[in-house]
This record gives sequence, C-alpha cells and structure tokens, in this order.
Amino acid sequence: MAHITYKEESYAIVGCLFDVYNNLGSGFSEIVYKDAIEYEFKLKDIPIEREKKYSVKYKDITLPHKFYADFVVMDKIILEIKSIEMLSDKHLAQCINYLKVSGCKLALLVNFHKDFLDHQRIVL
Repeated sequence: MAHITYKEESYAIVGCLFDVYNNLGSGFSEIVYKDAIEYEFKLKDIPIEREKKYSVKYKDITLPHKFYADFVVMDKIILEIKSIEMLSDKHLAQCINYLKVSGCKLALLVNFHKDFLDHQRIVL
C-alpha cells in the first residue's frame, strides 16, 4: 500500500473545501472562496496562516520578490485557491515554487470550477 503524505490532514482540508463549494457553488472570485475557507477552518479548529509570505534565497542574498501562499494549513500544507476555467502547468509550477521556498512537502491546488471542485495534490 502506497504512503499518502498527510492523508488525514488532506481529507480534513478537502472536506472544508467541499463544504464551501456546496454552500457557495461556482462563479465567485477567489477572494470570496478564501474568506469562506478561512471561516470553515476556524469552525473546525484547523490552524492556518493566510497569505503567508516567503522569501527566495539565491546564493548569499535574499531576492526582493516575495511569494505569498494563499494558505499554509497546519504549518505544513500549502493550499492554493483558484477560481478559473481550467488549471494549467503555470499553476502547478507556482505550487512547486511555494513548496521549494516553504520547506513544506505537500501543496493542494484547488480550483472552484463552474461545474465541479477540482483539486490536485502536489508532493515534493
């Protein structure tokens, strides 16, 4: 049986996401979903940090550009929220970069698509 990184934690997170999707449906902007997700996490006592800032180290300097992860859940899982027609490789690359700079092992890339809730696990 394959090991699934943060299986129980992911299950709890995805449960919150489906609560939000089932209540709001589709068509809202990302910020509305993020606000609702934050509310769900607080209801369920799931620790989060919203818009967590990360710096990029390069050789002996820290680059001026910062990354802002939508959520860091339980201090170990990146949660990136989209509300777009279709996820692309650009969004996957964004999550991989977040994993690299954060030291986290798992990112969940979520899209509140008009017809369904799409989510992908990205493990580094």
